[in-house]
Amino acid sequence: MSEMTEKTHDLCYMPATQLLDLYAWKTVSPVDVAKAVFARIHAVNDTVNAFTLLTEELAMEAARQSEARWSRGEAKGLLDGIPVSVKDIVLHKDWPTLRGSRAIPDDQAHDEDAPCVARLREHGAVFIGRTATPEFGWKGVTDSPLSGITRNPWDISKTPGGSSGGASVAAALGMGALHIGTDGGGSVRIPSGFTGTFGLKPSYGRVPAYPASPFGTLAHIGPMTRTVADAALMMNVLAEPDARDWTALPYDPWNYQTGLELGVKRLRIGFSANLGYADVDPEIAQLVSDAAAVFAELGAEVEAVDPGFDNPLDCFNTHWYTGARRLVTRFSAAQQKVMDPGLLEIVETASHFTLPAYMDAVDERAALGLTMNRFHDTYDLLLTPTLPIPAFEAGQELSDPASQSRWPDWTPFSYPFNLTGQPACSVPCGFTRAGLPAGLQIVGPMHGDPLVMRAAAAFEAVRPFKMPLNPISF
Repeated sequence: MSEMTEKTHDLCYMPATQLLDLYAWKTVSPVDVAKAVFARIHAVNDTVNAFTLLTEELAMEAARQSEARWSRGEAKGLLDGIPVSVKDIVLHKDWPTLRGSRAIPDDQAHDEDAPCVARLREHGAVFIGRTATPEFGWKGVTDSPLSGITRNPWDISKTPGGSSGGASVAAALGMGALHIGTDGGGSVRIPSGFTGTFGLKPSYGRVPAYPASPFGTLAHIGPMTRTVADAALMMNVLAEPDARDWTALPYDPWNYQTGLELGVKRLRIGFSANLGYADVDPEIAQLVSDAAAVFAELGAEVEAVDPGFDNPLDCFNTHWYTGARRLVTRFSAAQQKVMDPGLLEIVETASHFTLPAYMDAVDERAALGLTMNRFHDTYDLLLTPTLPIPAFEAGQELSDPASQSRWPDWTPFSYPFNLTGQPACSVPCGFTRAGLPAGLQIVGPMHGDPLVMRAAAAFEAVRPFKMPLNPISF
């Protein structure tokens, strides 16, 4: 690796928190970093298909403007000059939002930023492009009729998960420092678990969203990064208020970087290896159990305990499929013909749901939320696997078609906490013998986002996260 290549690599993998220091010291400029990031994207993206749109010219101009501000000592906000990607279901006024769908016209009007994009823009972020999603973010893997298959950097024959798979791959391979993900049933945490990156699903309403998701209050927006500190920095921006989201929580000016170093000593933490109902691959189970033991070594009181609810799969599917039906039926029959067949299948299933059955699912969701509130009266945090399996073949919805019907069948640890709205993150916790990442999920009480991030930072401090140097092919 040449000296220039080494410098480019270092800048691509450098945390945003360190890049900001280098900008302030005038050691490195935002232009240097943008050039390095685009060189990295051009070198590896064709292999993994993380990006569906690159806007290099716009990004370089934004980087030059940032460089000028830093040279004058007039940095703009908290993220001036930091490269950021945006998932292709989140509005960005300079780009079309195609949502991984051939049914969306590419000549649509695009003149409005989503709240998270607007806040990042106000803080000087450099937008580098759009990351891949399955059509409308409907499933837990990332392939779509529009953009094809996105691949896992640890083994390109495997899926990175989804629906924020493009964002997780971009993070893992140094294609930008900060990445916007969305999570309606695990779509931040699933790909973070499969790719060995960090992803946070904040408490519902903590990050304002607009327009409202067709999946309703299951849907969250959160940061996807290579370090916990970068996610905390990003949360300081994403959580700023926006009047367009009438369901958002009242703005709390908490600095998410505060207290990350406080550790977990004397916290009472519940560890559930399977939530009482999930089948977990033995290798994943061992890696997650070892990770839970780290918290005890750090001074927490860790107790093996299940939170006490039955698998809410049917409850989740009722909500999720209904949202999908609401979305798809807005399109014409001709547009539906070019959509993902799996998406159309769950829409057909939802057409048979009755209103009483849906309201029963609403009641079940409320009961689940109450169960978790009571659980957190005793336990500060809950630890589980992020996923019960390692990544499987790219381009497939299911890891085991013989025993599974739809993607939630293999994601039993993520969707319960979309139903409850609690904050939850995935931290990398090791690798299988085949070299595939495993993830540990940390779940906090509603509105306990800072505690979740503090626990993640404590784990990262003693078990630093490892990223792939390049996409791996076997």
